[in-house]
Amino acid sequence: MSIPKKEQLLSVRKMIEENQKRQRWPKRMEKLAPKLLFVLAALSVLVTLGILFTLLFETIEFFRRVSIIEFVTSKEWLPWNEEQGSFGVAPLVTGTLLTTGIAMLIAVPIGLASAIYLSEYASERTRRIIKPALEVLAGIPTIVYGFFALTIVTPLLQNVIPDLDIFNALSPGLVMGVMIIPMIASLSEDAMSAVPNSIREGALALGATKLEVALKVVLPAAASGVIASFILGISRAVGETMIVAVAGGSSPEFTFDVTQSIQTLTAYIVQVTTGDAGYGTTIYYSIYAVGMTLFIFTLLMNILAQYISHRLREEY
Repeated sequence: MSIPKKEQLLSVRKMIEENQKRQRWPKRMEKLAPKLLFVLAALSVLVTLGILFTLLFETIEFFRRVSIIEFVTSKEWLPWNEEQGSFGVAPLVTGTLLTTGIAMLIAVPIGLASAIYLSEYASERTRRIIKPALEVLAGIPTIVYGFFALTIVTPLLQNVIPDLDIFNALSPGLVMGVMIIPMIASLSEDAMSAVPNSIREGALALGATKLEVALKVVLPAAASGVIASFILGISRAVGETMIVAVAGGSSPEFTFDVTQSIQTLTAYIVQVTTGDAGYGTTIYYSIYAVGMTLFIFTLLMNILAQYISHRLREEY
């Protein structure tokens, strides 16, 4: 039995209306999504600008009380001495560079060797096991690393170096290096794995050994990513706080002796923010000046990483 034409028209109209009802909410979301995403993106930018301006304004207040010449050139950091206080940031900078240098001496060779093995020698099954296991190191809280450096590494080092202070630059530097290894290994391995296999096969066809392919072909081809991982590792080491605060001590001395107690930029900020400095004092504002110094360091490192990444990038 055939359906009357009028009923057919009503049925089609009803289907169209139901379909329009179902599409109403997705269409609204489609219009709303870009605005919502823009608000979230703008919020993150505003928060960043807010932090930057807060840092800048408080730093300016510090430099109204302390000469910027003294801050940059003096080699004494004695903020707690009210009568003869000195605010030369050099001891904090040398402490930071000292621990960073030690960390990179550990992290770069081990991280790069791990990346070469994972990229060029390890089987797929081995890579699936070792890489996540290596990255577990990055998930350990840094305070744990700090106590590991203080209670395990320092006593071990004192067996070799009897004059080593309980708080020193060597121990936290070594442990920071261990902490940064996963970052360098993972990023470098990603960069090396992105090199096309045709390049490896071409080098092998010309008679190169596997080690020569890894060191003379794949590594130069992935140089942008590898070097960027080194620089990001340096930024990570410069900004590290808890390891150096726990195991490095709080002696802001202008020294390059790794056996002595030192203080880094981040460790000083932690020391002041524990509540010993009153709000509005010069010591209080000094943490913003130190924070600005740290910000400039990490910003320069990130800009350098991006420049090298773009400069040495290879298109395949």
